[in-house]
Order: sequence, then C-alpha cells, then structure tokens
Amino acid sequence: MLLRKYMSLLGVGSAIIDLILPKETYRRGELINGHFYIKGGTIEQQLKRIDCDLVMHDQTTGQEKVIDTATILSSKNIHSDESNTVSFTFKLPETIPISSEKISYRFKTRLTFNEGVESKDQDIIQVI
Repeated sequence: MLLRKYMSLLGVGSAIIDLILPKETYRRGELINGHFYIKGGTIEQQLKRIDCDLVMHDQTTGQEKVIDTATILSSKNIHSDESNTVSFTFKLPETIPISSEKISYRFKTRLTFNEGVESKDQDIIQVI
C-alpha cells in the first residue's frame, strides 16, 4: 500500500482527467457545454482544483496565448478506480480570430491534487 502511494505521488497510477466535448467545431460567442471525466487511480487522492485554459496557438510566430481560464475548486476525494463527472461550461469570446492554417485553439486541462503530480489533458477545437 505504501509503495502504491509513493508511485501515485510520482504520477504512476494517479487519477486522470479527460474533457469531453459534444463536438469539435464552435462559433465565436457560442456557449460550450461539456463535462470533465475523472477516473481514480490506484489509491484515493484528494482533488484540489481543475483548471481549463483556452489557448490560441499562432503558427507564424510559434506563440501560445491563454485566452481565458475556467477554474473549479474542490476538496473532493477520488477513490481508487472511482469514476466521476464534473460539468463544464465555457463561453467563447466574440472577438477571437477564427481558426485557420495559422491560428488553432485547444483546451488545456489540469487536475491538481493536494499531493502528487498533476494530471493533464488537451482537446483541440475549431472556431468558425
């Protein structure tokens, strides 16, 4: 049991997060309703927060810019092999450039625990 705890602190067998979106293409100003799927690892872990950044990547300059962030604070325990869902709502700004060969968007999600390594996820979307 102690070995599993230390392995989890290093990220081996820790809980994972996945942002589930109903589609990949959205219009500027559209409200996105999805959910986070959280799957427990080999031991019980206490959640601290979920951060989800909308990131714009500019291919011409190679720069990434965080457009907006959604944060959910939590003190919930995720038990071993337990599955949970948490609602996700995000309104795309009206003024962002549309997706193109030079501009792309993705949601970068981080699940932070009181102890241990963060779990991360990325989901590419298209803005039309």
